Amino acid sequence: MILIGERLKEKRKSKQLNQTQTAKLLNISQGTYAGYETNKHNPDIETLAKIADIFVTSMDYLAGRYNQNNP
Repeated sequence: MILIGERLKEKRKSKQLNQTQTAKLLNISQGTYAGYETNKHNPDIETLAKIADIFVTSMDYLAGRYNQNNP
C-alpha cells in the first residue's frame, strides 16, 4: 500500500523543491509538512487540494487511489 507521504516526497522532488520551499507555498511550517511526508500527520482536505495544485496532480493520486499521475 502506498502511503501519502511517499507520493508527496516523490512529487516534491520532481518539482525540485525542498520541504521548506513547499511549506512556504502552503503557508505552513516546515515541520508540519515534514510530518506529512513521514506519515505522522495527514493534510486536511483543503491543504491536500493546495498540494495537488502545486504539484500539478490529483488528490486521488496523492492519496494512493491511482497508480498513474492523472491530473
